[in-house]
Amino acid sequence: MTPQQQNGTELGRFLRARRARVPLEAVGLTAGSGLRRTPGLRREELATLAGISIDYYVRLERGKETRPSASVVDSLARALLLEDDELEHLRSLAARAARSAPEPPAAPSRTVRPAVKLLLESLRPQPAHVVSRTNDLLAANPGGLRLLPGIEEWPVRERNIARYLFLHPASRDLFHDWNTQVRGCVARLRALAGTDPDAPDLTRLAGELLVKSPEFARLWERYDINGHSHGRKTFHHPEVGDLTLGYQSMELEGSPGHRMVTYYTEPGTADHDAMVLLDMLGQEQPAKRTPADNGLAAAEDDPTSPLA
Repeated sequence: MTPQQQNGTELGRFLRARRARVPLEAVGLTAGSGLRRTPGLRREELATLAGISIDYYVRLERGKETRPSASVVDSLARALLLEDDELEHLRSLAARAARSAPEPPAAPSRTVRPAVKLLLESLRPQPAHVVSRTNDLLAANPGGLRLLPGIEEWPVRERNIARYLFLHPASRDLFHDWNTQVRGCVARLRALAGTDPDAPDLTRLAGELLVKSPEFARLWERYDINGHSHGRKTFHHPEVGDLTLGYQSMELEGSPGHRMVTYYTEPGTADHDAMVLLDMLGQEQPAKRTPADNGLAAAEDDPTSPLA
């Protein structure tokens, strides 16, 4: 048995996680009188619903079978009640499992193009920042950095929004719906883990958070992959008070894995006034830097300085 089979595959882990979350009544089954030691569907129940043999499904979940056909994947998706984006994720996992040798992960880039930094500055007073595929905070305008109180006190290399959500003491009070925010954050990381599980930036971050945050560990095991790219967030900010902002996340072409997140609100409202004040406060107090950060800046642009 190969190491991959011993540890299972992302495909197998995804199937196990989703199987455990299917209510019996949703697929026309009843619990019966026997003791069920695990929630959701048993392996044999899922195999029957999908129209495949129990032995084949067990081999698929354990990583011994790595080449399911498209029809098998679609049948499993129907039995698991997957939504469209979850089905696409399952197909991606199946395709990756079928490769004889995994492709080496691409080295993540932290370099933000000067044009993108100028764009961040032009968006003021709207808070905006650029993040990597694992939510490293790579660049921000004054309001975009000040929106996350206390993160500027961390060294540049440690400024990560997922790390902030789970480990910074200010985050739980900052977000009105902290639980929703962390679920979306973990879902985005889980989706990346499915298609690039060996990515060094992901393994470092997930490994740290699994050890330091029980909440992260619990959500990681759920294997949700439905993140959010737009909507509204309410902040209880210690400097400007309560404000509700719309947000939009956009992939940056020409910068693989980078996203720009921009916040906005209607002019003439109290939320807009608070947003303007946030921008002013961010401009008045530049981000703190550590000696290690100053050495890093000699080799690359300051990730949190819009015009560096």
